[in-house]
Amino acid sequence: MPKLSEILLDPATKPAVVRDCVQLIDDEVRDKSGLSGLAVKGAFAVVKALKPNMVEHQITDLLPDFVEKLEPFWSEHQEKGAGRSLEDYVVSRKGEVADALLSITDRRAQRTTNTTIKKTYEKLRPTAKRNCEDAIPRLGRLVERYAKKHKAS
Repeated sequence: MPKLSEILLDPATKPAVVRDCVQLIDDEVRDKSGLSGLAVKGAFAVVKALKPNMVEHQITDLLPDFVEKLEPFWSEHQEKGAGRSLEDYVVSRKGEVADALLSITDRRAQRTTNTTIKKTYEKLRPTAKRNCEDAIPRLGRLVERYAKKHKAS
């Protein structure tokens, strides 16, 4: 059973994983609705206008940490999944997965000296868990797609 890091962080695969993660985020933002969705779309538009490649750079930088946090879920699914898709497995534990992933950005936000970034993160953080949970099905499908490609190679 390969480790998730061997699948997603392989130098031959990582650029495609980053592109797919950026697309996942774009899709999630696009699908948001209501007032909170409007806030997320507005903040995202500002970020993209100021730094068009910022999301890609952040994903590239954070991907190893995200993979490390996802590794225990991946391993447990491989050991106990019993025919269940990874998507179904992570959706069944979406709160735990979201908390694990958000622990990375929480830690980064605490350490930043940029007060604008810190204030913006603190303002959006209360809805971040729900938004992260909403993305879990897409994330599960993304990881599973790369795992199948890895297995086939």
